[in-house]
Amino acid sequence: MKREKLYDSLTQVDDDLVQEAETHTFRRKKRFRLLGAIAAVLVVAVTAGILLHPASSPLITNAYAIAEAQYPEMAQFPDYMDYLDPETMEISGKNEEDFYEAYDAWYESRKAQRAYAESYSADDLSDFVHSSTLELLSGTDGENRVYSPLNVYMALAMLAEVTEGDSRAQILSLLGVDSLDTLRTRTNAIWNANYRDDGAVTSLLANSLWLDEDISYEKDTLERLARDYFASSYSGQMGDPAYDKALRDWLNEQTGGLLEEQITGLEFSPETVFALASTVYFCAKWQDEFSKSATEEGIFHSADGDVPCEFMYQSGSDTYYWGEQFGAIRRSFSEGGSMCFLLPDEGKTVDDLLEDSEVMDFILANGDWGNSKDLTVHQRIVKFDVSSQLNLSEGLQALGVTDVFDAAASDFSPLTGMDGLFLSQATHGARVAIDEEGCTAAAFTVMMACGAAEPPEEEIDFTLDRPFVFAITGEDGLPLFIGVVNQP
Repeated sequence: MKREKLYDSLTQVDDDLVQEAETHTFRRKKRFRLLGAIAAVLVVAVTAGILLHPASSPLITNAYAIAEAQYPEMAQFPDYMDYLDPETMEISGKNEEDFYEAYDAWYESRKAQRAYAESYSADDLSDFVHSSTLELLSGTDGENRVYSPLNVYMALAMLAEVTEGDSRAQILSLLGVDSLDTLRTRTNAIWNANYRDDGAVTSLLANSLWLDEDISYEKDTLERLARDYFASSYSGQMGDPAYDKALRDWLNEQTGGLLEEQITGLEFSPETVFALASTVYFCAKWQDEFSKSATEEGIFHSADGDVPCEFMYQSGSDTYYWGEQFGAIRRSFSEGGSMCFLLPDEGKTVDDLLEDSEVMDFILANGDWGNSKDLTVHQRIVKFDVSSQLNLSEGLQALGVTDVFDAAASDFSPLTGMDGLFLSQATHGARVAIDEEGCTAAAFTVMMACGAAEPPEEEIDFTLDRPFVFAITGEDGLPLFIGVVNQP
């Protein structure tokens, strides 16, 4: 789908609905609380070897919708087995023609989405990724943590769109852009480059805005959010259990039900004025899957003691990377993206890696790293299922985003003319899991003994049996998820 055509179809706003909602304006004497503009949850889960998928469309249409973004339709990756002649078990004749026609359609669809990545580079987000990852993942104290730079970036971009003055300027500074126009263009391109729903890799992004039906708001801002950020808008009564359920249903739909436990308690208080929600769901198989018969029991040496775990094993020619404080490998996903594992050197910790700018440089390099060598790598990767939940409020303020948390200083005028609004909650939860087949990930936002010296000439053992760092990157090289595994 061409960009101009895509833009033309992004937003479907019912003027009558907007006008009707605007007639319910009223004044409040007290200062109001703004709930959850930043709350991200990342999930990578593989259960019993089955990759879980949410519904194909990242939208829920319900009675509360007043502006709905339209998402790009993508040609599906053809399954070779679907075109085999059951008697000959070969593809020939009309089946062969149909297969290549379907493949060409898929290829052109992927080419169109990948083209968006040409307008930016990982360097454009490097400062944001470096600073926010250090702030949010350091000081784990033996706990597992996961963070989605992409998800939080998207949520902050929307927050910038609904703020003005110093409130917006602080967000733009953290995101590394000099103007809202630049942010709009870059965010839209990043969204498109990372969006995939083609049957080969699932990488779904969705955004939404949840409004109090009794306040007035700017229609142009809703249209802008739908067009540039793919954000649907909903309006309802804050504190109404039915409206709370609509939000939870939307979040569960976008994350394939993987975050149901975290989402269960999410609700609006009667004082909530609006909430921003942003989700990322990622699902892909390894390009070279692990053999389940090779998986063995082993010991993971955590800070709290030894833990029996299952280790996936694979040996073969591969690229080994190293830095001053770590050794690393990178595993590719089928049809795009990769996951890297970074193991701290003996005597180093995961916090040492997070504070090392070289580590973030390696993650953003997307495999283009000088300290690398092709040799035989004996991989022993621990199977893990980790989760975390972080309060982002202090982290964002430490990163310079302060005014939105202060009712006297905040400015949300692009969305509503009400005074005294402030961010009352910013939560980030995550869950990540891998197994022999691959990896699944999701996110919602409501506001790694390898020496630093050059490795041996022929082969090396790479065993993740103690705390390590991982990162999942999309085709454009941007990190979708970064995490610390202290206890699998």
